[in-house]
Amino acid sequence: MAIRLIRTDDDPVLRKKSRVVDKIDSRIHTLLDDMIETMYEADGVGLAAPQVGILKQVIVIDVGEGVIELINPEIIKETGSQCDVEGCLSLPGHSGEVERPAIVKVRGLNRQGKMVEIQGTELLARALCHEIDHLNGILFTDKIIKE
Repeated sequence: MAIRLIRTDDDPVLRKKSRVVDKIDSRIHTLLDDMIETMYEADGVGLAAPQVGILKQVIVIDVGEGVIELINPEIIKETGSQCDVEGCLSLPGHSGEVERPAIVKVRGLNRQGKMVEIQGTELLARALCHEIDHLNGILFTDKIIKE
């Protein structure tokens, strides 16, 4: 495992759409492992592959309940609304209030290639939405309703 450089500010990779992962192999496993180590080293709760310069649909999240690894994640259901302050490892020093769904259901592949569904509420719902936005070149600053 290795700690990777987190891309920041105006790095163009943060604004690009990530590609679907077609094959889950040792390279994807290494990416997942490195992303987890990088996220923990940076005291984050989530990290998307574009944040480490890789345009693949891969995210990792840990809101204190254990690591969630998702490949090719997609939001399949949103319910309700919540507003809270967000920050981002790629935008150090920036924060703002963002409206997100209160509950989300996300479908994606785990590292073994098995389809999984995860339902998140509160912080987990927010983190899932935030990281999936990264896969589409969207930053939380695009959605700030109040600084």
